Amino acid sequence: MAARRPDQHIIGEAPAFLEMLEHVSRAAPLDKPVLVVGERGTGKELIAARLHFLSDRWEQSVVKVNCAALTESILESELFGHEAGAFTGAVKTHIGHFERADGGTMILDELATISLRMQEKILRVIEYGEIQRVGGSDTLRVDVRIVGSTNADLQARAAEGRFRKDLLDRLAFDVITVPPLRERLEDVMTLAHAFAVNMAAELRRAYFPGFSPRAASALLKHDWPGNVRELKNTVERSVYRSDDPERPISRIAFDPFDSPYKLVRQSDSKPGPARPRRAPLLPADLPQRLLDTERELLLAALDKARFNQRKAADLLNLSYHQFRGKLRKHDISGKPSP
Repeated sequence: MAARRPDQHIIGEAPAFLEMLEHVSRAAPLDKPVLVVGERGTGKELIAARLHFLSDRWEQSVVKVNCAALTESILESELFGHEAGAFTGAVKTHIGHFERADGGTMILDELATISLRMQEKILRVIEYGEIQRVGGSDTLRVDVRIVGSTNADLQARAAEGRFRKDLLDRLAFDVITVPPLRERLEDVMTLAHAFAVNMAAELRRAYFPGFSPRAASALLKHDWPGNVRELKNTVERSVYRSDDPERPISRIAFDPFDSPYKLVRQSDSKPGPARPRRAPLLPADLPQRLLDTERELLLAALDKARFNQRKAADLLNLSYHQFRGKLRKHDISGKPSP
């Protein structure tokens, strides 16, 4: 399917994110394959499309294929096309995605799921610019730039023999890694506000009243294993469930399955042997232990917030002045070590 121009959807000002976008801008004009890697939900498909729209091929076709959604035989027919009579049901010639993308860009999403046989055929396209339709004998030439995207460790798969090393070498002319949301803490509230405004508009509400301090703190404290996709779903769900559309969002609905009547799995309902509780080692210096724990939390918050003290204070549910006071108490500079 053709990809849409993604520029208006790319939001972020965190240093790690801006550095990645600069990488994209440098790689885009090259007529070389590129790999876009990152965790699930980081927006790899937007970055892959951006590579096309910033290239000299931007006026030509960009075709995106989700390789995981198709069986090997269907994927082969979709990518390379087939001749009439190539198999049962092939009543006419089918033009494949590589032909449709001639002069433009092919985005292969979920690249790691492709079989070794198909990997060999794709390698031939990269090396020689040649394809053959399924059931055909004619060699067709195509000019296609391939951009692959995956959340899998292709180097590990290649070492295990599950991904061709020669294909990985060709695809990885350059590799763009999309940073996870936990490394873009500065962007969480910017993204959350944009998603909330769009959801409020979808619900035909006059405006979005914002997030309460407690809700904002909860958003900043979450680890976001599902990254931007999880943030979008969480924010939209929270806006939709809010009782009063004119009051700031005060409760974040992280888990859609959360309910007092939540179903319990059979294995979870059977009581297991109780774990013995470890008795604390006594005697103990309680005041010193509390001080040590407080110091560790302060340092951990600074590290997670990249030494942005206001964000670090939010992570600990403290005001900025309370946080600053505790830094002075523990003689912590609040700045990264030189």
